[in-house]
Amino acid sequence: MTSPPQRHMIRLDRRPQLFSMRVAALIFQSGHLLVQRGAGDDYWALPGGRAEIGESSEQTIVREIGEELDRTCSVERLLWSAENFFAYDGYSAHELGFYYLVSLGHPLPFHENHIVHRVMDGIEVEFRWLPSRTSGLIRNDLRPRFIAERIEALPLRHEHLIVREGRSDATENPKETL
Repeated sequence: MTSPPQRHMIRLDRRPQLFSMRVAALIFQSGHLLVQRGAGDDYWALPGGRAEIGESSEQTIVREIGEELDRTCSVERLLWSAENFFAYDGYSAHELGFYYLVSLGHPLPFHENHIVHRVMDGIEVEFRWLPSRTSGLIRNDLRPRFIAERIEALPLRHEHLIVREGRSDATENPKETL
């Protein structure tokens, strides 16, 4: 009897530097975007998680949605890939991110003002719907910020971005690819 292969997240911790590969989903319902945060955090992010060695970014988002939301999903298309540079918990972080437009096989409950789902994923993670408008997402501190800035005009084709958040020399260089 063979044991299942070990799973390894793509994360290199070389304090004070950190590199990771994260895949996230944009899921819309009733003019709102699904977001998540660790209970007690003061910012929101898109549902998703770290990729594992040996899986594609598309496989990662399908796995993460299944684990965190207990739902099947359909990946519609890749919106953005981004090289994100930011400060986090004492780290100078470098994150390779993939952001997919995703539809759930069975919708989550919807409420405009309350947490609609919770899951334990090492820590308690809570999910809620925020209006999919730039001003509201910025006010609720959605990270990375470029998502809020682009939410009202999703790209028709994949864009690659280089994003330096929280620095005065911030640059974003969208590159359209086929």
